[in-house]
Amino acid sequence: MNYLLSHDYVTQAELWKRRVLAHFDDVARPFTEAQLSLDEINYLKRVPDASDIYRIKLFDLDGTIIWSSRNREIGSVNDKAYFKEVVAKGHTYVQREEKDAKEIDGLAIHSLFTNMDEKHIVYEVYVPVLERGTVVGAIEFYTNATTLHQLTLRRMQIAFAAVAGIITLLLTITAWISSRASQYQVKMAKRQTAEEREFVEKQMQLAREVQLLGDLNEWLQSSQSLGELFDMVARFMSHLLPDAEGSIYVYSNSRDVLDGCAAWNGGEYKPHIHPEDCWGLRRGRTYEFGRHEVNFCCDHAEPHDDRPYYCFPILAHGETVGLMNLRRRKTSSNKDFYKCKKLAQMCAEQISMAIANVRMRDQLQEQSTRDPLTGLFNRRYMLDRLRRLLNAAKAKGEKVYMIYLDVDHFKKFNDNHGHDAGDNVLSEVASCLQDACDGEDVACRMGGEEFMLIWPGSDLKTVEARANKLREKVEAMRVLYQEKHLPTVTISAGVACFPDNERDIQALLRQADEALYAAKDGGRNQVRIYGETQAKLPATKPKPVSPSSSMAAE
Repeated sequence: MNYLLSHDYVTQAELWKRRVLAHFDDVARPFTEAQLSLDEINYLKRVPDASDIYRIKLFDLDGTIIWSSRNREIGSVNDKAYFKEVVAKGHTYVQREEKDAKEIDGLAIHSLFTNMDEKHIVYEVYVPVLERGTVVGAIEFYTNATTLHQLTLRRMQIAFAAVAGIITLLLTITAWISSRASQYQVKMAKRQTAEEREFVEKQMQLAREVQLLGDLNEWLQSSQSLGELFDMVARFMSHLLPDAEGSIYVYSNSRDVLDGCAAWNGGEYKPHIHPEDCWGLRRGRTYEFGRHEVNFCCDHAEPHDDRPYYCFPILAHGETVGLMNLRRRKTSSNKDFYKCKKLAQMCAEQISMAIANVRMRDQLQEQSTRDPLTGLFNRRYMLDRLRRLLNAAKAKGEKVYMIYLDVDHFKKFNDNHGHDAGDNVLSEVASCLQDACDGEDVACRMGGEEFMLIWPGSDLKTVEARANKLREKVEAMRVLYQEKHLPTVTISAGVACFPDNERDIQALLRQADEALYAAKDGGRNQVRIYGETQAKLPATKPKPVSPSSSMAAE
């Protein structure tokens, strides 16, 4: 019995450790720097209220208590051998002790109903905290197991008493009723076996759900995109909630509609729904259809067949990020469906945090690789992408073309019309570059008025024609600034090819730059190919413009 209880509490402690660490911005920081944020402390204080854990401690690797639900214990050191030899080496340690009621936090409040001299059975579980395979600290959970222990012991006593009664009864009955007694004994044995089997199945189901929840959290934290995340959610939810068909909606960037993203167990979702279509979103809490005498169906659940359903608003960092809708499967009962509510809420919490993390990571990635003015990729991204494209081209025997572009006379344009007008010109040129890209093509802003195009898998003739078409498009565009058209804008471009010219990125950049300068020396508004000795004239002669509007005349 003690072994089973110890195993159960170790499993619960592992689950609570994951929940605690999920609320830390940095798993290692609280244990290595002994510093916790106010949100982390508030969450730790709420753990005893939300579970059967009555005390929690956080240790660093040396055994020093860096935080405890008992403030007076902070700073003390656990110098027991088991901490250094077991916990500090990454193993879970559990011990069972008998303690007075006054030593158990929160029990003294109920002293009128509790015998304070009675001994209570307490399980202390030390769970190591690992960061990238290295132990950085530990968390200790205290659980009062007296009630469960007494209940289990009482059940065992009753079972033994029943068996003893049956044996006594069998010894006292006469031979002529022995056959009937044997039948009764077999019947009782079958019933007891069925009850034990049901109990074991419930425990196995609980352990399975805990394991799946842990796996779900781990996989969601490792997802790289929302699409990948929703695929994981659909697969896990079909196992976690087999009695419910479900779907997930997430707010779009405009926050005016929710987009359907995932479904499982035969569930369906609409491409878009409005927030006012759901009573759960409108009321700001979980909405249950079918549990009350009067029910109102959400618009997004139509057409409806009166099956009960739940609408769980998905919250992250105090903001609603989406909606999880669960409906009873046609092959399941209402009783089985209603039992899944608590587990579904836990799943919604994990999903919400994962969505927020992926979105935050996408925003940071976008900011680190995009030019804020034009929206094109920056030089850092270009070098990384070019390196990968060249490696792929080398393996496939293909070519990659690099086009270095520069806006002609841009400094003079800025001096005459101001930097705001210059920024408008750069944004319009960037739009032309973006439109000229397709497939694996990449458009980048190198800095100032310089841009870069990377066109893989083509031939020189096609690239030259595309570059001239782009040059003509830029020349033909009209930029409106302060209700008037700005002067004509032209670009010059230099083209270098991998692997025809060089096999080194820096050398390839240098050759594209040399071709660009050759285009400028040749009169600007033209495309030059690296290695050609004669100046190449524009494919179409530039349209004449008046001296007052020409950028070159200025």
